[in-house]
Amino acid sequence: MSESKSPGSESAAHANDGPSGGVLIVDFGAQYCQLIARRVRELGVYSRITVPERALFTFEHMRPAAVILSGGPRSVYEHDAPNLDPAILQKGVPVLGICYGLQWLAQNTGGQVEPAQAGAEYGRTEMQVVDAEGFLAGCKPNGTVWMSHGDKVAKLGAGFTVLAKSAPCPFAVVADRSRGFYGLQFHPEVAHTEDGARMIQNFVLGVAKCRTDWNPGNIVDTKIAAVAALVGEDGEVVMGLSGGVDSSVAAVLIHRAIGTRLHCVFVDNGLLRAGEREGVEALFRDDYHMDLKVVDASDRFLSELHGVTDPEQKRKIIGRLFVEVFRHEAKGYRNARFLGQGTLYPDVIESVAAHGGATSTIKSHHNVGGLPKDLDMTLVEPLRDLFKDEARAIGRQLGLPSSLVDRQPFPGPGLAVRCLGEVNRDKLEPLRKADKIVREEVEAKGLQKGLWQYFAVYVPQKSVGVKGDARVYEDVCMLRLVSSQDAMTADWELLPAEVLKRISSRILNEVKGFSRVCLDISSKPPATIEWE
Repeated sequence: MSESKSPGSESAAHANDGPSGGVLIVDFGAQYCQLIARRVRELGVYSRITVPERALFTFEHMRPAAVILSGGPRSVYEHDAPNLDPAILQKGVPVLGICYGLQWLAQNTGGQVEPAQAGAEYGRTEMQVVDAEGFLAGCKPNGTVWMSHGDKVAKLGAGFTVLAKSAPCPFAVVADRSRGFYGLQFHPEVAHTEDGARMIQNFVLGVAKCRTDWNPGNIVDTKIAAVAALVGEDGEVVMGLSGGVDSSVAAVLIHRAIGTRLHCVFVDNGLLRAGEREGVEALFRDDYHMDLKVVDASDRFLSELHGVTDPEQKRKIIGRLFVEVFRHEAKGYRNARFLGQGTLYPDVIESVAAHGGATSTIKSHHNVGGLPKDLDMTLVEPLRDLFKDEARAIGRQLGLPSSLVDRQPFPGPGLAVRCLGEVNRDKLEPLRKADKIVREEVEAKGLQKGLWQYFAVYVPQKSVGVKGDARVYEDVCMLRLVSSQDAMTADWELLPAEVLKRISSRILNEVKGFSRVCLDISSKPPATIEWE
């Protein structure tokens, strides 16, 4: 499922399932559906994503003040296209349809949808505002929007009027103000749409008049109370602690709730960054006085990764081994009937398959859905309904050091997905040293504040070079520096020349194995942030 469960559910344990009066988002398969949810939450309004099949059930549980229908890759007139019960339109709350959502709205209110043919639009498009009252208030008369549709609304139902249009699309923005129905043929949630955030704000706060009472930094006590209630007075929790933001914040929350009845296991898989293991031990064992067991399983991981070059196979092996190692260690805590995890909302959304959850899977997440059913433990996931920036806000509220709360994301499979081809110690050691140099130089100048991630990648492509008076034939170190708000899209960044020079000089002089340092200037999309 792509939605969080209600408080008290044994697989949720996330306090405050969201205040009533928020926004329910129906996911028709949009790759960036969670961006819509984030844009709503940035306004201080709770949002929740559900799949079409559960929309009415979730509506009754949540009692939202508005509904947003996402885009999707299908055509509404196909026999097996995702659908939801039109009764959602009879609930008396405003509805905003985006792209496919608009087409579904039109089809279910007396309109007509057909293939766009010459009217198809992809990418940036100039839109002309026809009616700037209300929904489009404050928007540019001729602004840029991001179109991506192969179908078009050919006819509007009774009651709808046109608020904006583009050259090939006469129904770019439409509305039936009397019923509170609005539709956009473009994507307001992406940064490419100039006034997209304002349109969402106008709908959520202006049309729907949602309450702005969602503040993740103020729900710490509620989260702690929910964990304590779920685990009980004598329950024990065992948790895999990675040292990343998600698992660290979750661990501190759970520890605040139940104290020494939390047992953390840190698995050293041999794929960690320099100083990772030592940092986790110092912070959680020495400073927070948690029960922490460190397991060195590096030989086992590297042995099973021997000869493996396919990225997805690497992820599956690492995920499977983590489960096996963790399960073996968890058996040592016989009284622990609960399993703690730092699962975030995007982990849940991205890991479902279209249409048994709508959003398409890009890469497998080894921390979601990979746990064996025979583990027979109740999940404790206090961050399951939060995005990364919201988890960081809770971490700050808990007093976690900024060096941890604001650290750049690190993939679950570790350096394995930054080491192209086969993973072995001969590659990992220079990669680890190069990555440390990148982090040191970026952070020495305080440049990390403008970056989402900054790291080195090992590219096993031999390149001739000269070191001393001898020719060398060594591999390539790639620098990846990106800015992003949510990792769904990302732009490459350029550091000051003197910083790049110092990074390159240090890697080529201090790290054996590289003859060349290159800079990755690819944005997401079409590239991804990680190389594998």
